[in-house]
Amino acid sequence: MGLIIDAFWRAAVYCLHPRVIALSFLPLILMVGLSFGLGYFFWEPSVVWVTDWLQSNELVSIALGWLDSVGASALRGVIGPLIVLTLATPVVVIASLLLVALMMTPAMVSLVAERRFPGLERKHGASWLGGVFWSLLSTALALLAMLASLPLWLIPPLIMILPPLIWGWLTYRVFAYDALADHASDSERKRLFAVHRHQFLVLGVLSGYLGALPSVLWASGAMFIAMAPLLVPLAIWIYTLVFAFSSLWFAHFALAALDKDRAREAQLPVPRPADTSVQKPFETTSEAAVLPPDVSPPRIT
Repeated sequence: MGLIIDAFWRAAVYCLHPRVIALSFLPLILMVGLSFGLGYFFWEPSVVWVTDWLQSNELVSIALGWLDSVGASALRGVIGPLIVLTLATPVVVIASLLLVALMMTPAMVSLVAERRFPGLERKHGASWLGGVFWSLLSTALALLAMLASLPLWLIPPLIMILPPLIWGWLTYRVFAYDALADHASDSERKRLFAVHRHQFLVLGVLSGYLGALPSVLWASGAMFIAMAPLLVPLAIWIYTLVFAFSSLWFAHFALAALDKDRAREAQLPVPRPADTSVQKPFETTSEAAVLPPDVSPPRIT
């Protein structure tokens, strides 16, 4: 826990570094442009499709009729956009995480290494292509877990547990791998993943809960549709900063753990080779072999 707390406050301080702030704008610009581009083409058709589906469903129609009876008919126009925004949230979260991992994490890991661990050797245990494959595989597994657990989100306690747990697992998989890709060898990375698996998962789950905070803004954007053009970029920017902080948190923790692991390995005693010159017990030798070379064996008369 000492490494986790130490890495936490260091990551918070590093978020104020001018290089980190400058790096955060690139994924923000890309995500805002992508969100508004997709919204321009697919927002209205998606809302119309969801609204038509709600009206064609008997159970939902009964619920909507009950809203009309209690004077809350204005909520009819909000439910469709709310569902669309809810379904779009996982896509925005995953896209923000991957963009931060691709565009910010390598530079931030180098920044941490330069300032805290200038003597830490880079063993290049993973390639850039391997990191991309690892991130895509982890993302696919997280999406499958999200789809499989989606019906459980309707249970009030579980909706506060399952999404952060899934995002946390994905964050742990992506950022821990990227933090060690350049400096650790393949064997070192696997060993650290095995030794610090629980600590990495704790970091990921806490980051997942931090990543759930912008969902409040998504809900506000659905309740006040006129404010959505302002709230959506703000939520995306918060996602970017949260994942940038998470990446720095993993970088500080992983590099400190790697540095301690190498120091411990360097202090281990080196095994000495066995001395083959010592005569083994019960080993028989000739009399001439045990006498000095300048001494002749006694003659028997």
